[in-house]
Amino acid sequence: MVVEDERDIARMVEYNLKKEGYRPVLVHDGFYAALTAAKEKPALILLDLMLPGLDGLEVCRRLKADQKTAHIPIIMLTAKGEESDKVLGLGLGADDYVTKPFSLKELLARVQAVLRRASRAEPAPEKLIAGEIELDAAKVEVKLKGAPLELTSKEFELLKALMAAGDRVLTREELLEKAWEMDSSLELETRTVDVHVGTLRRKLKKEGRRIITVKNYGYRFEAGR
Repeated sequence: MVVEDERDIARMVEYNLKKEGYRPVLVHDGFYAALTAAKEKPALILLDLMLPGLDGLEVCRRLKADQKTAHIPIIMLTAKGEESDKVLGLGLGADDYVTKPFSLKELLARVQAVLRRASRAEPAPEKLIAGEIELDAAKVEVKLKGAPLELTSKEFELLKALMAAGDRVLTREELLEKAWEMDSSLELETRTVDVHVGTLRRKLKKEGRRIITVKNYGYRFEAGR
């Protein structure tokens, strides 16, 4: 969710987030930010501090005080020189900040880094179900149409990571870290993820269509199809 009253900036950020495979929701008023967050349940909020209605610090305070939205990571967008606001925002629970005017490349890198930290902090549910796929993390078992499906350990971990991401796009680097438990800068290439995803899709048969390729970025799992 992008909370930004300068519409040109909001549209520019929206366009670039879409290019990276995200599905941004725009809000231009501080009053509606908390309501929209509770309704949309975004994976992350980009929150400008200078907003009409409620300012960004008050929006942050309300979001972190509400059990429905307290877990959502927040990146503040601050004007140059607002050092006290940055400190206060981080103290209220914001996860990071980017100073205006910002580089889109830096902003997208911060988004990816915060989402990655958030995904590590939240344990996946023990049971995940989508269509005819049932995954039991505790039993390390997958069923397709009620019948056990034989997967390798890496295929199982990939499927679990994708299903647990809740429709969020995962980069190949993130999937390497989750399924192989290693830093993607080491020897294993991200191409390895593509090979295993291809095999996993074939084993899932028609349900394999749920694993969506996001060009130049990674993959997401579409549970609602």
